Amino acid sequence: MKITVIDGQGGRIGKSLIEQIKKVHPELLIYAIGTNSAATSAMMKAGADHGATGENPCIVNAADSDIIIGPVGIVFANSLLGEISPAIATAVGSSPAYKILIPTNKCNHHIVGCANVGLTEYIRMALDALEGFL
Repeated sequence: MKITVIDGQGGRIGKSLIEQIKKVHPELLIYAIGTNSAATSAMMKAGADHGATGENPCIVNAADSDIIIGPVGIVFANSLLGEISPAIATAVGSSPAYKILIPTNKCNHHIVGCANVGLTEYIRMALDALEGFL
């Protein structure tokens, strides 16, 4: 099973996700794909098994992932302050992978029905969704 975590900016969400996943499932192989080197570095330090940076790695890894996890912005072109290109958003959105997306209600979008909780709680919810898939 290929689990891909995609994040940008400082990689805070991806880092937290990988730390928590590895605590519970150290045997899972996690691919950390950052839209910039800072995000990739943070996720690798958190325990990811493989890492790459940039648009092409996002596109290539989205194509054959079983699960993609990241902030909801990874499916919105030009989100994360422009780090998510239209090609990345299309690749993630078109991927047959099961997607676990964490709402941030930033980047000029609001997900109706999302609770007003902190990042820690959303990461816990994402981990629960992952457990339901495994």
